[in-house]
Amino acid sequence: QVQLVESGGGLVQAGGSLRLSCAASGRTFSTIRMGWFRQAPGKEREFVARINGDGSSVYYADSVSEGRFTISRDNAKNTAYLQMNSLRPEDTGVYYCAAQVVTGKYYWGQGTQVTVSS
Repeated sequence: QVQLVESGGGLVQAGGSLRLSCAASGRTFSTIRMGWFRQAPGKEREFVARINGDGSSVYYADSVSEGRFTISRDNAKNTAYLQMNSLRPEDTGVYYCAAQVVTGKYYWGQGTQVTVSS
């Protein structure tokens, strides 16, 4: 079992920045692959970024792969982060932290709202 708690969402103007945090508990954090997903109003949840257990490998969705978003983790703090820069109105949505354990099972956080105004 993995418990995830996201924080850091909010309202920001286009071009602004936010940093989301995801605090994890319940498993050895360095064995867990962490990811971020988002869900815009009326749309399906979509993948944003993921990072492996030791932070040596990251992968981004095409929509954020131009360097606007950066995923990272601090294994000493059992926390993953999503730094979001140059935010656009289309980045608006509920952002979910996800943890994938060695069995392949996913655990999800409760989500944090990000709203980007134009």
